[in-house]
Amino acid sequence: MADTQAMRWWSRAPFGSVEELRGYFAPADGSGWRSWAIVRSGEEQAIGFVSAGRKRDGVSEIGYLLAQDAHGQGYAREAVALLIDNLFAEGDRRIFADTDPDNSASIALLKALGFSLEGRLRAEWQTHIGVRDSLIYGLLAEEWRAG
Repeated sequence: MADTQAMRWWSRAPFGSVEELRGYFAPADGSGWRSWAIVRSGEEQAIGFVSAGRKRDGVSEIGYLLAQDAHGQGYAREAVALLIDNLFAEGDRRIFADTDPDNSASIALLKALGFSLEGRLRAEWQTHIGVRDSLIYGLLAEEWRAG
């Protein structure tokens, strides 16, 4: 998460230190987000992560990030699908993701997993690359089970 290219579409600039990153993933405010590292089988170094934040009863937002050299190998799809399985097994009825309109890889992943575009929030985020719109993609439990 220190890689400028990997963090391009994130809502904040790359992290400058391990301490800063640790604070982000373990906030003192107890924000309710849970995160899991993505690792290759038989390896210890993380190549990315998936996360989920409970927004209200039955509804979670997901996020994910993968190292550039791991793109296109199916890791994100596998990890996000496992996260979706877990959230629906825990009783969620709806999962959504918020992505930048220019993040074509994320949009392709969400569509491949059955998410539907639900809306566009104009000028939603003030980021390290300027003010950005946000696309909201959603998936319902019955859609996931039917897919």
